[in-house]
Amino acid sequence: MSITIAPFDATDPAAIEAAYRIGVAANDADVPDYPPFCRRRFEAMLRHPFPGTVTLWALARLDGVPAGYLALDLPQLDNTENATVELTVHPAYRRHGVGRALHEHCLRLLREQGRKRVIGMTVSALPDGPARNAAGGAFAAASGAQPALVEIRRRLDPTGVDQAALDALLVGARAQAEGYRTLRWHGLVPEEYVADIAYLDGRLSTDAPLGDLDWEAEKVDAERIRGTERALAARGRRQYHVAAQHVASGRLVAWTLLDLGPSADWHAFQQITIVDPEHRGHRLGLLVKVENLRHLLAHEPAVRAIDTFNAASNSHMIAINEQLGFRPVDGWTDWQLTI
Repeated sequence: MSITIAPFDATDPAAIEAAYRIGVAANDADVPDYPPFCRRRFEAMLRHPFPGTVTLWALARLDGVPAGYLALDLPQLDNTENATVELTVHPAYRRHGVGRALHEHCLRLLREQGRKRVIGMTVSALPDGPARNAAGGAFAAASGAQPALVEIRRRLDPTGVDQAALDALLVGARAQAEGYRTLRWHGLVPEEYVADIAYLDGRLSTDAPLGDLDWEAEKVDAERIRGTERALAARGRRQYHVAAQHVASGRLVAWTLLDLGPSADWHAFQQITIVDPEHRGHRLGLLVKVENLRHLLAHEPAVRAIDTFNAASNSHMIAINEQLGFRPVDGWTDWQLTI
């Protein structure tokens, strides 16, 4: 068998199509409860990258047949010694050396770019959860990577939420949030709040548990927020936000985000939830999450599954999510390889 690897970019529609079809097959095999692998999102990853990120792509062929792809993200504004990787092999061509060849290609690129470490993620089954292929984790371990952070994906079926219990949570949270008010919007961050959102977004990389990952604080400003919004719009993402404003100062001090994509109107991701450390203890995290859940469902009534990821050690946020009805599905490990 012959394995060849060639770089590709946004100007190569044939390679993009081949890699997309590999992604579809892997998604369906590895996480079948996920929404369909989104063509618009995948193509936008090449044509509209996130600000401050350069991505190197490569397509592997086995005896001339597209069999796997590599996407290597190289941060440019911070974490310039780091990289993150997505290495995907078509289920029909696994255990033929394709993954190993892509990994070796990845190492060459990392050395050329002067990067010291690379981070990738794999899925695993929980004791009472659905079956998951353990090959990804075994491959990462065999490559010399170390498990640096364990995360759990939890899912909420909003059609089964006890609305009376949700009302009670909201009343209790509001009682502790005197001096704060909530604001909501759909889509772009209003101009008057973009600086506050940039500050909160930047805190996420320091406040969220990172385990043993070597990841420095990200430099987020208004320009980067706007660039991220443009990239997400290119991917067809629809976003719903709720923030808590400290009335006395006028600042936004808590923020949460739910979003969904064009490939499945039934599925959403619970993304960022962050509270400024100076304003913790007022149940603002619970308050904005409950209000945003209702904000989303008022506009997206077809949603019947919402996924969220939390570090296994993030007991505070896990407790809030479980109060809302999120339940564990599977485990995800962030692996870190030092070059």
